[in-house]
Amino acid sequence: MRIILFGSPGVGKGTQAKILSAKFNIPHISTGDILRLAVKDQTPLGKAAQEIMNEGGLVSDKIMIGIIRETLQSDLCKNGFILDGFPRTIAQAEAFDNLLSEIGVNDVLLLTIEADKEEIVKRLTNRRACKSCGSIFNYNEIKNLDTCPKCGSEKSFYLRDDDKESVIRNRLDVFEKNTKPVLDYYEKKGQAIRLDGSGNVEMVTENILNALKNKTE
Repeated sequence: MRIILFGSPGVGKGTQAKILSAKFNIPHISTGDILRLAVKDQTPLGKAAQEIMNEGGLVSDKIMIGIIRETLQSDLCKNGFILDGFPRTIAQAEAFDNLLSEIGVNDVLLLTIEADKEEIVKRLTNRRACKSCGSIFNYNEIKNLDTCPKCGSEKSFYLRDDDKESVIRNRLDVFEKNTKPVLDYYEKKGQAIRLDGSGNVEMVTENILNALKNKTE
């Protein structure tokens, strides 16, 4: 199973990625994570990326594709993968297609999780993080607001800048403008599956599994 996990901030991609990774025994590949790992391991591409980031620049698509190539060709991905965070633009999607052709992969599906914009804003503004351990919780589900249920720290909850309403709405607008065309690109190729992400976690997972089954049969 080879999946590109797609969707706006707050739709639950991370949660579903963990579930699908365990279900199919394939790795969840976050492009942010593999970029940091390449830098940490000081691979040739990692060194090139670090130089750019040290100067405050953005890592080029060429370098990012190279890092993805190394990951997909490793033993880690021999049975498949769940790619999260790439592609974000049409140019990246085309470059990724070229990469897949070069390594002989032709069965990738783009799985997009969708939810109402106001529901996403509500979800994310209800999140709180613990200053001590960094864990993130739904504020409405915390039984004792004075104590972190994970590390026990007292009065440590705060609203991250990323979870402030103005920031969230801007991130959603950027997604709609720059990233949503990627979905259209894969739909034209018949490689996209749209899924409703407004239900609970279990319901969304069930919908994903049913959709994948129908698409691959």
